[in-house]
Parts: sequence; structure tokens; C-alpha cells
Amino acid sequence: MSTRDVPERVGDLPRIGRPATSALLLAGIASLAEVAKLSRAEVLSLHGVGPKAVRILEVALAEIGLTFKQ
Repeated sequence: MSTRDVPERVGDLPRIGRPATSALLLAGIASLAEVAKLSRAEVLSLHGVGPKAVRILEVALAEIGLTFKQ
């Protein structure tokens, strides 16, 4: 999947950049609830997801009362 084909926003995911969004979609993740099922390390291990995207996801998760899996 080319990052050009990935929309900037998917579901309730925050804007984390197309490469990171593409990585989440390829892993079958399209919502913050699905992100919360993964640990911080698991999300970081996805090709295209870096520390900045993880920080943005962490803030978005906290805003809805969720966290990364421990």
C-alpha cells in the first residue's frame, strides 16, 4: 500500500502522518480502541511508526481514558 493512497485521517485516530497511519492499517488497526490493545513497544515496532506518532497516540488515548497495554 502506497502512503499516497492512505487518507490523513482514519476513524478516530489522530493525525500521525501517512506512513504511521498506513502501518496501523496494515496491522488491522483503525481505531484508538484497537491501538489500546497493543503495548507502546508493539506500536513502535510497526514499520513507519516512530516516537512522535506514539506520543500523539498516547495523548489521544488519554483524552478518551485509555492507555497502551502494559
